[in-house]
Amino acid sequence: MSYNDLVKRDLRHIWHPSSQMKDYIDLPPIIIERGEGAFLYGADGKRYIDIIGSWWCNLLGHCNPIISNAIKQQLDKLEHIIFANFSHMPAIELAEKLVTILPKGLTKFHFNDCGSASVEVALKMAFQYQGQSGRGYKNRFMCLNGGYHGETIGALSVGSMDKYSACFKPMLFEPIRLEAGDFDATEKIFQKYGKQTAALIIEPILQGASGMKIYSADYLKHLKKLCDKYNVILIADEIATGFGRTGKMFACDHANITPDIMCLSKGLTGGYLPFAITVTTDKIYDAFYADFKDGKAFLHSHTYSGNPLGCVASIAVIDILTKTTVIDTATKNAVWLKKTFEDTFKNHKNVSDIRSIGLINAIELVEDKASGKSFDKSKRIPYNLYKKALEKGLLLRPMGDVLYFNPPLNIEREVLAESVDIVSQILDGK
Repeated sequence: MSYNDLVKRDLRHIWHPSSQMKDYIDLPPIIIERGEGAFLYGADGKRYIDIIGSWWCNLLGHCNPIISNAIKQQLDKLEHIIFANFSHMPAIELAEKLVTILPKGLTKFHFNDCGSASVEVALKMAFQYQGQSGRGYKNRFMCLNGGYHGETIGALSVGSMDKYSACFKPMLFEPIRLEAGDFDATEKIFQKYGKQTAALIIEPILQGASGMKIYSADYLKHLKKLCDKYNVILIADEIATGFGRTGKMFACDHANITPDIMCLSKGLTGGYLPFAITVTTDKIYDAFYADFKDGKAFLHSHTYSGNPLGCVASIAVIDILTKTTVIDTATKNAVWLKKTFEDTFKNHKNVSDIRSIGLINAIELVEDKASGKSFDKSKRIPYNLYKKALEKGLLLRPMGDVLYFNPPLNIEREVLAESVDIVSQILDGK
């Protein structure tokens, strides 16, 4: 069967995510046949550098042999069981390993099936905890402007990305919004709303979907202190920032804080399987631990909770991160990549800002650098750059006017250099 036939079969039935499907007339779906390391290989033989880690989840390269072998071995033992009143060794071992690398005090694990679900669990858990702790059911939530936490209803409600949520606003609850980095304004909002707020949810240090925006560890520490003062649960959404993405095992480690609840997904399985965990403390867990007649149980479940295949993939990821030099190598490459970005793009006429943390690097594009004037959105400049990059074998996926790298931690420096060169070419119209 020809490549074009595969494309036609795809478009006959498949509705792709975050897409205007009419765009697929001019840019048809790219059919990938296999992956290896940082590379994807199309069914037409073309090679692509996956510089965005397949939406930030591919942590250690495609078809990583260690992760693949772990899943293969588990597959012939147990594929899945109901996780209510049943358990298995991979889940037990994963929880024990996670305790050793998570911020101290995070000890209880609620297994879910995707990042948005882990956020929904965290919001519901915080709400119910407050009601069962003698403070009444505090019914407000705080979040940061520019935050993104997923696309289920609760997750959308505490996000600040209108392009995802605008048409659903009648379905959403209204949170209290904070401006990341504004210490004084944040304190005033806590003074006004702290007593009625169940939880504050944040992406620690790095706000990914808003364009890889970074705020200080000092501000994160400030948020933790305010949450403790006003008995507000701090939820750290580490779905995109966890497992070495920001140069630390978890972004919260930059501030040496332990949130009350942490959400994990994406890199948790190295990008192999839909899998997530909501992690919390003994203190929160104990508020749900009671006789059945008291009605305090947390009644939230997912069919694929604790999936054994996801568990063994996650165990393999943790072993790679803790038993090899991958993070040290990524740290060295991050220093080199940051300098390379600055040397290559700092003086470019259409680059207004460069941001970096770990191997994540981003450039913000403008039409005019002096005035800060943005490109006319109707011209779809970032989308056209995306198409040009694909022609040259680089998978970018711009967020608004931001081009970014978020590659596997074990990507080779030569591949990073090739990727930077391609971006430089397309910005110069080559």
